[in-house]
Amino acid sequence: MAEKMLKFIKVERSMPSKRDASDRKDDFNEIYAEFSKDKAGEQAARCSQCGVPFCQQGCPLSNNIPDWLKLAAEDRLEEAYQVSSATNNMPEICGRICPQDRLCEGICTIEQSGHGTVTIGSIEKYITDNAWEQGWVKPITPPRERAQSAGIIGAGPAGLAAAEQLRRKGYQVTVYDAYDRGGGLLVYGIPGFKLEKDVVERRIKRLEDSGIRFEFNTRVGETVSLSTLRDQHDTILIATGVYAAKDLKCPGSGAKGVFPALEYLTASNRKNFGDDVPAYDGGTLNADGKRVVVIGGGDTAMDCVRTAIRQGAKSVSCVYRRDRANMPGSQREVTNAEEEGVTFEWLASPDAILDTKAGKLKAVRASRMKLGEPDASGRQSPVKTGETFDIKADMVIKALGFDPEDLPELFGEETLTVNRWGAVRVDYATMETSLPGVYAAGDIVRGASLVVWAIKDGRDAAEAMHKAMRAQERASKVAAE
Repeated sequence: MAEKMLKFIKVERSMPSKRDASDRKDDFNEIYAEFSKDKAGEQAARCSQCGVPFCQQGCPLSNNIPDWLKLAAEDRLEEAYQVSSATNNMPEICGRICPQDRLCEGICTIEQSGHGTVTIGSIEKYITDNAWEQGWVKPITPPRERAQSAGIIGAGPAGLAAAEQLRRKGYQVTVYDAYDRGGGLLVYGIPGFKLEKDVVERRIKRLEDSGIRFEFNTRVGETVSLSTLRDQHDTILIATGVYAAKDLKCPGSGAKGVFPALEYLTASNRKNFGDDVPAYDGGTLNADGKRVVVIGGGDTAMDCVRTAIRQGAKSVSCVYRRDRANMPGSQREVTNAEEEGVTFEWLASPDAILDTKAGKLKAVRASRMKLGEPDASGRQSPVKTGETFDIKADMVIKALGFDPEDLPELFGEETLTVNRWGAVRVDYATMETSLPGVYAAGDIVRGASLVVWAIKDGRDAAEAMHKAMRAQERASKVAAE
């Protein structure tokens, strides 16, 4: 294997010049474009200096990080890939988009001792990318085929992880998704500069080559009913994710030029796929030349501000009601955004969206905040100081998080129980919902969360579904005797 150098494309601190999008496609690309064997080995070898592998405890999947780092350091890359993929259905995706600074790298013993973290995420990505390149990632070949089938609603991380786990055990699996491509937010929510879309597409193709069927453009409750799917399959998994945008509660929030984050990001990602996107081409969902204000402090907000920069926005501001230390998004993402020219208005909360008499957006009026007493969650509540200010805006993006859709209404299943936030209730010992034989996993159960948690939930649900179908199979054999 030819040696390659680790390459980061350095970002500019000024706004990008206005150029055709095709000329700007590589600007500000933060993905580890290349990672050499020597660099991977050097970083992985640092793990041997650690006697307490907290990194594994910091990973929701409990990935055996120390073992695959040791194998990588010894240049036993195929074995490293086997260990890495044993507990993670998408290691190269997690290597790219997991907030390692809050998980495995953040709890790295070497990092805590002040010597800088082992770059676990980049090594994980390198190992799996190398495995694809070498042909070590192959379609699934179950030890035996089973007659029983599983229907999975949602082709996001939880659904895909569950589909793979069930197919490994020989079940016949069909995945239904409302979109025209698999991946969910991996393809339409996360920008391509953080996660290349062909990386997701090759995962989908591998599952297709493994015998998993995908039914795209299928919205359960409209295209097909849940009761029909329950009749067609021995078990069902609901892994729809959460897509209903939380609204901005202030005057003017419905003004022309105010958009939900996912609508904006989906348009951008579709454009990068080469799809026909009239709202983008017509300038409605394109930030080029505009003063953009993004409201929110999570990773989705960071995706929006950084996408706007790449589209050639005139200015980009992010308004968040708490301070930097209390924001929910990755600190690494914030640093990247600052380097790219984003202005952060910490301790600020929108009071109104202002427009002209002609209906043209002109500004966001916000209040300065201070942190008061802790709320029920233990976080300090933001309190208005009485000071207000305006931020000029031609486009406002609401990135306040996501809520579940009303699934009982959508699916026509009133007996599907949900909690007070609208998330599907499950028995956490089995992941089964109130509907017998119907399970749920991922964000639709736990609320908007990380991809790595969705993968874990999908794996757990698949194991529960497997146990239930085995019990059904045994009962059928007994009845037949």
